[in-house]
Amino acid sequence: MPAKIIGLGRAVPDPVLTNRDLEQRIDTSDEWIRTRTGISERHVAPEGVDNSDLVADASRRAIEDAGLTADQIDVLIVATATPDTVFPSTACWAQPKIGLREIPVFDISAACSGFLYGYALAASLIDSGRARHVLVCGAEVLSRVLDWNDRSTCVLFGDGAGAAVIGPGAEGDGLLAHTWGADGRLAELLYQPAGGTRKPASHETVDERLHSVHMQGNEVFKHAVRTMSQASLSVLEQAGVRAEEVDLFIPHQANIRIMKAAADRAGIPMDRCYLVIQRYGNVSAASIPMALADARAEGRLEPGMTVLSAAFGAGFTWAAAVYRL
Repeated sequence: MPAKIIGLGRAVPDPVLTNRDLEQRIDTSDEWIRTRTGISERHVAPEGVDNSDLVADASRRAIEDAGLTADQIDVLIVATATPDTVFPSTACWAQPKIGLREIPVFDISAACSGFLYGYALAASLIDSGRARHVLVCGAEVLSRVLDWNDRSTCVLFGDGAGAAVIGPGAEGDGLLAHTWGADGRLAELLYQPAGGTRKPASHETVDERLHSVHMQGNEVFKHAVRTMSQASLSVLEQAGVRAEEVDLFIPHQANIRIMKAAADRAGIPMDRCYLVIQRYGNVSAASIPMALADARAEGRLEPGMTVLSAAFGAGFTWAAAVYRL
């Protein structure tokens, strides 16, 4: 049974941090950030707003958009690299806020590939008959794991959530093909060194800023372009869809140069690539569902369209999917 996106929702915290604002805090410039990344602004969650609050807001919107009620959701999957707590899961914190029944809820940690990982899991649950409606939410509060003195990383990320209700579709609708993978040998190129059981919080880990994002940008760029391109080509072949048949390419929104390179290698012109990085920055697992919600709201995404999405994230993880709305 094809697994189709039947509802979408997006949530962002109110405060907006512009490149001009960052010019006042660190040695950078609006021109440098826009030229290198494509980002103009990003949202930052204020104190008192948790990841689970964003999950709940986006999820309620997606459920309403699907024409359903909360008691019709069978499973909640939250993709996040910035959970409310190590345990319990962010999904558990969000469950009562959404108003869900006592259903299975859990987090997955695949960084920026998280939403497409979640879509694959939802499709398996629906295909097996174990669920009819699966709520998949990508959500991040990355502002709280940034070193705001590190100009190479703090300008890149933002906070937000995007949710999709996945349900049964008709023949030829929904998920047409999916691929995913990971290479843990490259994990230290992009990671948060402390905060887990390997390096629990201590005066030393805080003083050495080990609870923030550490990234080797050049290496990440090269691997991101290659794996997103390869995954895109692979999934198009699996689906039997030619590049010219793709109505919209909605990749993970990490960096404008990465997206342009991936689109070019997949044979998709930029006028069929939907971008939201300029207003949200890199929101990791939330970027694809947030872009889907915005594209639909702006009339760029209509029923029956064929969409290609590809993502790459810490781990290193990657995923791609071809699906019809």
